[in-house]
Amino acid sequence: MSDSGPRWHIHAATLDDVNSLVALEERCFDYSRMGARSFRRLLTGTSAHIYVCNNESGELAGYYLLLTRKNSLRWRLYSIAIAPEARGTGLGRMLLEHSIHTAQKHGAISLGLEVKVDNSAAIRLYEKLNFAVIDLLPGYYDDGTDGYRMRVSFTGSTNQENR
Repeated sequence: MSDSGPRWHIHAATLDDVNSLVALEERCFDYSRMGARSFRRLLTGTSAHIYVCNNESGELAGYYLLLTRKNSLRWRLYSIAIAPEARGTGLGRMLLEHSIHTAQKHGAISLGLEVKVDNSAAIRLYEKLNFAVIDLLPGYYDDGTDGYRMRVSFTGSTNQENR
């Protein structure tokens, strides 16, 4: 995260960020996009942690969404998106590291995610940060693409993870 310098600013999302989040979803994904209503519901609920990253001009450069369940120590990285012009700058890694730190800070024992099997850049990044493929998800995405379920454990024991 030291690579970030002053050009990125990560902070918890607010309702004021909803339109920018929806616009970024449109730019980044051609499947399973979230709309304003979903973002508003998540921002006002207790099961989501949404962080946004603005560039030095104040424009939304990326975001991530973590989901939790009551009484669960397993967290889920539901979505992470980087604006096309910010890809390759280290922002994806910085947001992923921030999401891991956020989950750990709140007591999570693991962080899971799903990723398209053909998204090799994302898979490489996840593997660099100790995520491992734990399941193949045939036809998981709206367009019929298979997915991988990946997880990183924050404990040395897999027994705790089954809680």
